[in-house]
Formats: sequence, structure tokens, C-alpha cells
Amino acid sequence: MNPAAENRIDRKFRELKARGQKAFVAYITAGDPSPERTPELVWALERAGADIVELGVPFSDPLADGVVNQLSAQRALEAGTTPSRIMEILQSIRAQSQIPIVLYTYFNLVYAYGIERFCQNAHQAGADGLLVLDLPPEESQGAAAVGARLGDGSLRRICLVAPTSPPERIAKIVEKATGFVYYVSREGVTGMQEHVAGSIGSKIELLRKQTTLPICVGFGISTPDQAHTVARQADGAVVGSALVNRIAEWGREKELPGKLEEFARPLAQAIHS
Repeated sequence: MNPAAENRIDRKFRELKARGQKAFVAYITAGDPSPERTPELVWALERAGADIVELGVPFSDPLADGVVNQLSAQRALEAGTTPSRIMEILQSIRAQSQIPIVLYTYFNLVYAYGIERFCQNAHQAGADGLLVLDLPPEESQGAAAVGARLGDGSLRRICLVAPTSPPERIAKIVEKATGFVYYVSREGVTGMQEHVAGSIGSKIELLRKQTTLPICVGFGISTPDQAHTVARQADGAVVGSALVNRIAEWGREKELPGKLEEFARPLAQAIHS
């Protein structure tokens, strides 16, 4: 990989740093409520102030996700969303937006599609990064591995660090990362929480000793206050289930994009402030 090959993720973090702002990373599941509506939801999030969008690739066994995102994946699959359809969604998004996009996926889907083909097609369709939730660094070596297939660095490889990861483990993980490091704020699966973990500050301090990449924090952040608290300590905050839950609630409404934009705007303001 060539970390110097800049893409939209690199550029966005540089712009945010110049403005003294943190990143609002918004997660939604591609294809929920339908593949046709996903581009307009991404555009709505961008209007609301999202800096980066994570598009979940729906999977039948999303082991890292809580019930909100599990149901979202189920709705997307029932709506006919496949990895090939994801590539079409990306192309549609790019017709009107240059917002950085990370594909949030499980390795089974990438492997079944063809690792090299998936990475090449995703990049050509408009993706900027790839987050493979269940691919540990030990399994990412060799000629057939995702890391080897990211080639010239056109796709950034976003890596997860868990709150239970010891320093030596963190070093192995961040060595493979480009774009940014995703710190999981708590043990368990995705989902809305009433409180932000109190250990985030110390964990981010530990991470900063291991990497110069931006650090974004996710899992459980669902309110503007929580997002603001996290953004004060990290380089970005990831909000997912709270957005996905609103899509579940408003999915049949024509006004879905506008309502999602209105819901997301206070989150963006809290993070940027």
C-alpha cells in the first residue's frame, strides 16, 4: 500500500484539522429501506453536515451488530441488496456527491465476491475505504488477503481497535491501518446507549502513542451530547444505530430524506463545535 496516495478520506481529515473541527462519521445500511433510496439518504446526511459516510453492506449474519442494525440488514436483503447492487448504489451517489465513503462489511461477502474484484470494483464505483469487521491482522497476510489487494492504496483500510486490546495487540492492528483508526468505545455489539464509556480518553491517549492516523470512536453514540463528549477527545465520532433506527421508523415516508437530515444536523453541529 502507498499511504501517500491521497483519497477523499485523507483530504477530509486534512480540511477538518485546518478548521479545528472533528469528523462526523454517519453510518447507514445500504439498501435500507431500498437500494433506490440509499443515494438520497447519503445526500441528506451530507447536507446535514456529515463528513464521512459508512455504508453497511447487508449480511445475513452480522455478528458485530446489535438488533437495530441486524434488522436494517434484513430489510436491505429483502429489498434485493447484493454486493453488486452496492456498486450501483455507489455510482448513483457519486453522480451528485464527493463525500468520503467507507464500506462496512464482513469478510465472507468480500471473499465470495472475489477479494481483488471487490476492492477494484468498489474503488471504481466510488468507495474510499473498506472496514472488514471480522478480519484480524493475522488473517490479512498473503497474496490472497484484503491488505494485499488494496494495491496502490486507492482504498483506505479502516481497522477496528477494541477496548480490551492490549498495547502489543494495538500495535499489530494499527500497523495495517490507513485512513483512520476506528476505536470501539465499549465491549459488545453496535447499538444506542445511555452513557458514553468513561475510559475513552485514556484509550485514545494509548492509541495516539501507536499511530499518527486520525482516531474515530463509535458503537453506542446516539445523542448530540454524547457525540460532543466523544469529539472533544477523538478526531471523529461515528453515529450509526440512532440514524438506522430513524430510517426504520420513517422508511415508508416520502419525507424520509428530509426528516433524516433534520435529525442528523444537531449531531453534526455538536461534533463540529
